Amino acid sequence: MMLDYFASLGYRVVSAFDGVEAMKLFHREGPDIAILDVMMPRMDGIDVTRRIRELSSIPIIILTARVEEQDKLIGLDTGADDYVTKPFSFKELAARVRAQLRRVGMAEVRAGNGKNAPLMYHGLQVDPESRRVDVDGKRVDLTSLQFDLLKGMLESPGRVFTRMDLLRIIQDDPWEGYERTIDVHIKNLRKVLEPDSRHPRYIQTVWGVGYKLEISNELPGAGINEA
Repeated sequence: MMLDYFASLGYRVVSAFDGVEAMKLFHREGPDIAILDVMMPRMDGIDVTRRIRELSSIPIIILTARVEEQDKLIGLDTGADDYVTKPFSFKELAARVRAQLRRVGMAEVRAGNGKNAPLMYHGLQVDPESRRVDVDGKRVDLTSLQFDLLKGMLESPGRVFTRMDLLRIIQDDPWEGYERTIDVHIKNLRKVLEPDSRHPRYIQTVWGVGYKLEISNELPGAGINEA
């Protein structure tokens, strides 16, 4: 039913019965977005999300019948961009899909082909090869840790990163006890990138979850929250 509905909207859709087949389709088709049911056979949606995230930053929407906050956060922690709880309307799901595709379209993520191509986002440019960062055409100097944090967030603009997600970017074996140190790193990164770190343009706080790289829609001085 979902396949027929999205096809009627003009999307090219492929479907998989279980998680193993889903990964095969992912490798073969290279989709622009993935919708995953948590309760898939053989490999559930959480595991598929983890595997996709090791290879790609495409938007992922999780479908779940679980309504507890912790269950929803597990999906986001794993790398999903959004979740929809059952029951849901196809119109709602289609709206979520459009929102995720718009977000990716805004990002101008790759300036060229290849893993080390520059990453660009609204005046922010990161060159992985030279480890150079420019803001509105002006070079800024970051520490190695700050560079890795920014690059990791810039690979998935709009994605909400938990503190543990960000720790994984800078540590091979992150410890939960050090999650709050991310707040200090983000604060220092904002001081370098943002004209006013108290009202950030790029790195936004998502209360109760973590941070995301997204252009603020707030007017200057409107009081964007800072951790």
